[in-house]
Amino acid sequence: MIVTGAGDGIGQAVAFALARQGATVGLLGRTLRKLERSYDQIVKTGGPKPALLPFNLETASAVEYEALHDALDREFGRVDGLAHIAGILGVLSPIDHYDVPTWCKVIHVNLTASFLLTRTLLPLLRRSEDATVVFTSSGVARRGRAYWGAYSVSKFGTEGLMQVLADESEQTRIRANSLNPGPVRTAMRLQAFPAEDRNRLVEPAAVTAPYLFLLGPEGRGLNGMTFD
Repeated sequence: MIVTGAGDGIGQAVAFALARQGATVGLLGRTLRKLERSYDQIVKTGGPKPALLPFNLETASAVEYEALHDALDREFGRVDGLAHIAGILGVLSPIDHYDVPTWCKVIHVNLTASFLLTRTLLPLLRRSEDATVVFTSSGVARRGRAYWGAYSVSKFGTEGLMQVLADESEQTRIRANSLNPGPVRTAMRLQAFPAEDRNRLVEPAAVTAPYLFLLGPEGRGLNGMTFD
């Protein structure tokens, strides 16, 4: 199972939960130090030895995506699941003031990189007997909200990417779905709502069950669906 954003937040929590279920997890993220902490915790608690996959979704080139595919192919021969959890907020700003480079960065990290990574790993997913791709959505992907700019648009695009992949995979052993985890106590949530009472928010570990459901055998038969 490959989990993006596995160095902290929801990605880390999902990686820990998968490891507790006996999955070998590929920890993919930008910051090696954070990934190493996730790695150490999984090993410490008796989980299968995970794979460290330092990878910058913002800057990765085609060569780096190919190298990632080749490394996973050599080490594991297949990929059973891909959880797209990494993402960035950008800024909250009206459209007429939205910084163009920030817009492009958010769209790339949240949407284009998800497409590139999925496309890269599809040959390995096809080797699985039951492959699953889970995209992380948001409440602002259901209805656009003022000032959410590129983040909202990127999540609308994520829903579209999921639906296209699901439709193309309908007659295969690959299923694709999306999940909106809701308000969670993460660094991104703090960035968006700095004055919010964080004690009212759930910890990332509290939202791992639906990810495990969609990534695991109980989710068989579900394809092209969006969950809150």
